[in-house]
Amino acid sequence: MSRPPGDPPELPEQIREIFERMQWKKARPEKIGVIAAVVVFVVLLVGVGLTTAYTVEPDGQAVVKRFGKVIDIRPPGLHFKLPLGIDRQYFVPTERVLKEEFGFRTVATRDRTIYEKLPMHREESLMLTGDLKVIDVEWVVQYRVDDPDQYLHRVRDREKTIRDISEAVMRRIVGNSLGSAVLTEKRVQVAQMARDEIQEILASFDMGVRIQTLELQDVTPPEPVKPAFNEVNEAEQERERLINEAEKRRNQVIPRAQGEAQQMIEEAEAYRATRVNRALGEAGRFSAILEEYQDAPEVTRRRLYLEMIDDVLPSLGHVYVVEEGATQPIPLLNLGAGGSVLQPMQQGGGQ
Repeated sequence: MSRPPGDPPELPEQIREIFERMQWKKARPEKIGVIAAVVVFVVLLVGVGLTTAYTVEPDGQAVVKRFGKVIDIRPPGLHFKLPLGIDRQYFVPTERVLKEEFGFRTVATRDRTIYEKLPMHREESLMLTGDLKVIDVEWVVQYRVDDPDQYLHRVRDREKTIRDISEAVMRRIVGNSLGSAVLTEKRVQVAQMARDEIQEILASFDMGVRIQTLELQDVTPPEPVKPAFNEVNEAEQERERLINEAEKRRNQVIPRAQGEAQQMIEEAEAYRATRVNRALGEAGRFSAILEEYQDAPEVTRRRLYLEMIDDVLPSLGHVYVVEEGATQPIPLLNLGAGGSVLQPMQQGGGQ
């Protein structure tokens, strides 16, 4: 095939294909740049969309930070922030009651609550009391978050701090108490004292936590010594029963004895007053008789004699006079007969 003069010589087919491929490769970097820019823009747009809006759950609040600095605390609901990690939100369950368990762990709570007590848990619950007894104390601390900002930033390991403080306070209170008291009537007092002291320490740390309740779940002696401990408790209960019975008897006998003693004292006082008054009266009567006797001795002497006869004769009973040769005794002063003898004599004398 002839070619016009001045045209470049024709190239073989293989060489032409190589040149075409080389031209396509020259244009490919520009297309790749455009595609990469589009991809970056789309990814950036998606990232902005995903990191701008967020939702706070109903049982808490969100602490929003901008480059690590707290700028706001958001309530539950839908909120917006600066995207791409400029603003970050941290959820804090302020409306949820949190708890820490000591001496046991809750395994399941669906159908029924199942607890687990492992040897590692006994290290938390075994304590020495003030009377050198070992008891097993299981308790639960329930708390809520009052200040999300303080809760996130004041203490690094919040749960461990609460556990360490609770265990230290409980060991100190139990160590200052009698084992029998902690096992029986002092349980409520121990729980209240521990709750107040734990709250005071957490408040000094500015943790933003409020202790709601502290409950002693179970306070028992360790398993190896339970039989001996039960025997001691039975002996103490028997002792208390005997003491109560003795106190009851004492409360019955002592008031009665005191009442009888008081009655005797009052009777003695009355007898004393009677004798003293009688003695004073007789002394006054004797003084009055003495004055009369000094004025009229003979008359006073006769009057005293007649008064004495009047007092003595009625108590003599029957008096009989027996004459010699008489067949019957003659009654004299038959006062018991109501004056039946004297009346005929008076009647005869009158006649």
